[in-house]
Amino acid sequence: MKKLLLPLILGLAGLAAGAGAGWMLRPPPEPVETQAAAPAFAPAPTELETLRMPNHFVVPVLEDGRVRSMVVMSLALELAPGHRVSLAKHEPRLRSIFLQALFDHSNLGGFEGVFTSGEALLALRRALRDAARAEIGPDLHDVLITEILRQES
Repeated sequence: MKKLLLPLILGLAGLAAGAGAGWMLRPPPEPVETQAAAPAFAPAPTELETLRMPNHFVVPVLEDGRVRSMVVMSLALELAPGHRVSLAKHEPRLRSIFLQALFDHSNLGGFEGVFTSGEALLALRRALRDAARAEIGPDLHDVLITEILRQES
């Protein structure tokens, strides 16, 4: 009987110690002031307007100078309300800027392996956003990747 109780007691003690350590080491709650102090230039996502870029972007992924796969993606622009962005006016430059950023991302290996991980897509979106802001200005809030596909050769 004692041999049966000892593992049970040790297991319960370990469980209690683990729960206590988890409770003691939990992250502190976020202060209310930082939640209310959102930057004034970043409107809530419901207030933003979205413009879809017409046509897909096609990016070759090279290996030893040969096309190993193709990445096809669609992009959209999140813009501040009342923006002055016209796709008829800005589309050619935006397509050129986006393609250059996508080619750079591809050449750095951004479309290798698990290219849809959160970190990889965040880095790509940041590069696209920075490139677009240079053309459009502060009216641009973000660049969204609405579709992405890698086709192996």
